[in-house]
Amino acid sequence: MTTRRNFLIAAGSVGLAGVAGEADATPEAMQQALRKLTGNAKVSRGKVKLDIPPLIDNGNAVPMTVSVESPMTQADHVKAIHVVTERNPQPNVVSVYLGPRAGRARMTTRIRIATSQTVTAIAELSDGTFWSGTADVVVTLSACLEEGMI
Repeated sequence: MTTRRNFLIAAGSVGLAGVAGEADATPEAMQQALRKLTGNAKVSRGKVKLDIPPLIDNGNAVPMTVSVESPMTQADHVKAIHVVTERNPQPNVVSVYLGPRAGRARMTTRIRIATSQTVTAIAELSDGTFWSGTADVVVTLSACLEEGMI
C-alpha cells in the first residue's frame, strides 16, 4: 500500500527529474544571450567590478553587487548593466538601465544560482562600448534542485 508520504516523494522525484533537464544550461546559451545584448560589438574586460561571494552554501539568494567605473555625466555614462550566467536554466539574470542622473553606476541585489558556475556582468556605456567583469561561484546546495524539502 502506498502512503501519502511515499506518493509525494515519488511525485517530487519525477518533477525534479524534469527540472534537472532544464537546469543543464550551457556556456553556449550564455554566449547566445550575450550576443543578443551586445550584437556583434566587442566586449572588453575591465571597468566592471562584480562582487559576489566565491563560495555559497545555498544558491537561493546570493548577494551580488556590480559597480562600473564611470563619471556618470551626460556625455559619459553607463546605459545598462546586464548579468548573465552560464549554467542557470535562463542565462539572463537581471538587467538594470541607468542614465547620467543615477549618480553612480552601481547595483546591488540577490540572485538565484542553480549550480557552481561563472557569473558575468556586462556594462553598456553611452559611447556604445561594452565592458565586462566575471566571477566564479561555487554553490554547495543548488537553488532550483533542492531535495528533501517535501
